[in-house]
Amino acid sequence: MNKMRFLSAALVLCFLAAGFVVPAKAQDFSHIEAILERLDRQSRFENTDFSSVLTMVVEDQEKGIEKMVVRQFRRDDGERFLLLIQEPITEKGQGYLLEGDNLWFYDPSSRQFAHTSLKETFQGSDARNADFGSNSYSSSYEVEGYLEGTLGNFEVYIIDLKAVDDTVPFPFVKLWVTKDSDLVLKTEEYSLTYRLMRTGLYPKYTKVGNVVIPVQMIFVDELVEGNKTQISVSEISVNDIPDHVFTKAYIERVNR
Repeated sequence: MNKMRFLSAALVLCFLAAGFVVPAKAQDFSHIEAILERLDRQSRFENTDFSSVLTMVVEDQEKGIEKMVVRQFRRDDGERFLLLIQEPITEKGQGYLLEGDNLWFYDPSSRQFAHTSLKETFQGSDARNADFGSNSYSSSYEVEGYLEGTLGNFEVYIIDLKAVDDTVPFPFVKLWVTKDSDLVLKTEEYSLTYRLMRTGLYPKYTKVGNVVIPVQMIFVDELVEGNKTQISVSEISVNDIPDHVFTKAYIERVNR
């Protein structure tokens, strides 16, 4: 478990390089599809709820550095999550509520809910709203090809994916997945014209029951040099969450 829980901090620098790649001997897509299914399965809390605190450090070349603290609640059975902003004080009480296919943003200053999308950026950061739920690689993408290679000291599959619908933030994604433990170490996400939009780095994981989640994530804006967002996950719990937490009424009540 030490390898899974604490990937070397020095690996972050390696993530920024392309890594050494060699062609795969055979394009065995069924094998890669099975890997994607395992990735999705091991990221879902099927039998328990999940809550945590997200500390986000947003580096913006125009706005400077901002810290955000977000309380996260997840119930993957039913596709629900709630994100409540705790800091900064100017945004405290703002929230995002996912109910199946509907994502709502709540602004306590207007006391209004507005419909938004999982594809949108989260509070002007380099994270997307979709980053706060479970993975959907096997259902939302199809495999276009793959290579075998290395990233730092890790042997990986480098997998090219194409979206099968328009519900995901990016139509093309490249994944670096460890061969021995099915962990995503790096992602590159592309536009329809295959322009690199964002790079994601996942240098640290932990296991919660049967679920494996990243507890450190770094999202790099590839369009604006110097913009990036780092997310650290703490105060992890799999205790039951009351049903009323995943409601609009709850968000309104905690803001009174």
